[in-house]
Amino acid sequence: MRWKRAAGRALLVCSLLFAGQAGARAGEPAGGPDGRGPVTLVTGGDLTGYLRGVLDGWNDRHPREKVTLVELPDAADEVRAQMVTELRSHSDRFDVLNIDVAWTSEFAAAGWIKPVNGAQFPLDRFLPPVVDTATFRGRLYAVPYVTNAGLLYYRKDVLAREGARPPRTWAELEQLAKTVAPKYGMDGYAGQFLPYEGLTANVGEAVQSAGGSVLAGEGARVTVDSPAARRGLSFLLDGVREGWIPQRALTYKEEESRKAFQDGRLLFLRNWPYAYALANARSSKVAGKFGAVPLPGPDGPGSSALGGSNLAVNAQSRHQKTATELISYLTTESVQRRVLTEGALPPVWADLYADPELVRRFPYLPTLKRGVLAAKPRLKSPHYDQVSLAVQAVMHDALLHRRSTDATVARLTRELRAIVGRG
Repeated sequence: MRWKRAAGRALLVCSLLFAGQAGARAGEPAGGPDGRGPVTLVTGGDLTGYLRGVLDGWNDRHPREKVTLVELPDAADEVRAQMVTELRSHSDRFDVLNIDVAWTSEFAAAGWIKPVNGAQFPLDRFLPPVVDTATFRGRLYAVPYVTNAGLLYYRKDVLAREGARPPRTWAELEQLAKTVAPKYGMDGYAGQFLPYEGLTANVGEAVQSAGGSVLAGEGARVTVDSPAARRGLSFLLDGVREGWIPQRALTYKEEESRKAFQDGRLLFLRNWPYAYALANARSSKVAGKFGAVPLPGPDGPGSSALGGSNLAVNAQSRHQKTATELISYLTTESVQRRVLTEGALPPVWADLYADPELVRRFPYLPTLKRGVLAAKPRLKSPHYDQVSLAVQAVMHDALLHRRSTDATVARLTRELRAIVGRG
């Protein structure tokens, strides 16, 4: 009988082990919300190399819960593709994900990331708009880590020679781009108009600056067929058609457009804050000759697409408690200061934008703060990837072949409704 009882116990243990393995295969995390231990942080390429030093500070104080950094390629599309591949397979390879703000809704709707308790983080110290990028259907699914807003870079030496001020409206921008730029052998205005994520941001900015929207109701309704949205799209379409946005700008991403401005070939450029330091480098042809102001709009300052990234916990993480505490560490004021000073990335802490020492080093901070406060998240949707691809394809075709605003709106409405439904 003794051997039967032993065999029975062995069978029970095997059954429990099998059940546990089956649960893990079915997508149940082995650790749960209180799990502690080593974790992995996955992010796009760290261009300045600051992040390893920041994580060394965590590892020195948490020898049993060390974090390993995994850097994916620089391109956002490739970063998303690799993350999604892991998440769809219920992999626990990544514990903390540094995700583009536009992916939060998609990842949350898919169940790939866990809701987080906002009381654990200093959200009241953050710039208010950034918190909205981390929410989905009224719940917080991530914590803001880095923010971003587009700025209008301009040649202040050229405008000073012409007795002109930086443009505050689209009409002023258009007039200067048409009349002043050709006198100095320059193109008028460029953003990022190649069919990739940057074009989605540029289109969203134009539409929301005019008071319109592409989607509403967290992506449930297509709203691009409105007078305001048409006005925003016409700003870009007319610019290419009339030539003050050059045809070559349809091949620009961030770096191509930055180099065109830095080489003295552009009067006006829409780009992110990272371009400021590079354009002011000793090797730059425009060092000391340019300024940056908020993006213009139809009747005054416009509205930028809110960029940046959020930190989220993989729903399959075995060490979710440690993962959450790592996010707390990365969003402290001291680390946020290093995000700016060592990483050259805009932090989410509001007080840093008024710090006298930082403003001396980064003179664009007050302008950037105004831009972030006026910015809006770009196209929040559980189907963000498909929506963004549709916007890119339709708008690039319209810009390249100089389609009318009516034809562009009709096609965009049709393709977006096929993705999100009629609401």
